[in-house]
Amino acid sequence: MGTVLLILAGVLAGGTWSLHKQGAPRSAVVVTGLLAVLATVGGLLWLLPGEGS
Repeated sequence: MGTVLLILAGVLAGGTWSLHKQGAPRSAVVVTGLLAVLATVGGLLWLLPGEGS
């Protein structure tokens, strides 16, 4: 699942850059960027060893 989240983060980061280059509204760029950051953090935390592993 961590890998899937990191792949999603990459797609969202690319989408953020594309929206920025196309001149999309700032709110759309910020929301997409925040989703990319959340997916990255979630993917990294999922891959960290934790309790019960």
